[in-house]
Amino acid sequence: MNASAIFLIGIYKKFISPLIPGRCRFYPSCSEYAVQCFSHYGFLKALGKSAYRILRCNPFSKGYFDPAVPEEKADPGN
Repeated sequence: MNASAIFLIGIYKKFISPLIPGRCRFYPSCSEYAVQCFSHYGFLKALGKSAYRILRCNPFSKGYFDPAVPEEKADPGN
């Protein structure tokens, strides 16, 4: 299922996204965020995280750095 979702996102990025004006308010873009989610999480969790991200992408949002997979915290002992 995840591979199919990534394939569909790829089609969106290649054919539909260039036709839509404007830019994503977040980094990484919403479509790249979704690809990262589907690459790292199971289908339902990735779908939920991606949908929530798209709902937050609106004209009233300032946008910000929002990684799909949180970076590991550095070990304080090092």
